[in-house]
Amino acid sequence: MSDNRLASVSRKTSETDITLSLNLDGAGVSEVDTGIGFFDHMLKSFAKHGFFDMNLQAKGDLYVDSHHTIEDTGIVLGQAIKQAVGDKADIRRYGSFLMPMDESLVLCAVDLSGRPYLSYDLNLSTPRVGYFDTEMVKEFFYAVSYAAEMNLHIKQISGANDHHIIEATFKAFANALDLATRMDPRLDGEILSTKGSL
Repeated sequence: MSDNRLASVSRKTSETDITLSLNLDGAGVSEVDTGIGFFDHMLKSFAKHGFFDMNLQAKGDLYVDSHHTIEDTGIVLGQAIKQAVGDKADIRRYGSFLMPMDESLVLCAVDLSGRPYLSYDLNLSTPRVGYFDTEMVKEFFYAVSYAAEMNLHIKQISGANDHHIIEATFKAFANALDLATRMDPRLDGEILSTKGSL
């Protein structure tokens, strides 16, 4: 297995100051502090269920609202994913996962294609979960998909409780990304594309 599937990204603007380290071949250990409790919970779940080691520290203008912190964290996470997978030699590239959580069922599919695209289909009925604005789920995954240059499809099959739906989404994404970044010895140093590069 490659020993360079690590990334470290920092991003500082007038609105946020974020540092993130990511190990794709970890054990699901994370330290996360964004100042938004529910968002921390989701990011820790992402790390745990994807077996990614992650250290994330984010300081943002939460006195305004949660938008900048959540969106910019998505940008930084996407950049870290792109950096960690490198030239994408030997990885499976595709991953999909159907995640149940109580009454909720969410599908996530990933293609590390080098072409950013988000297809998002969640039906969230409340404006907030804790101090997390539910409209930011889409903004977060949009930022991840474009910064990582991945196709990302998220579809709610069923669900009524927004906490469950959102948590199922983060866990489904974690599992799909874990599958997409797995090494396949059959590729033998090649990239999974007839074009020879992604």
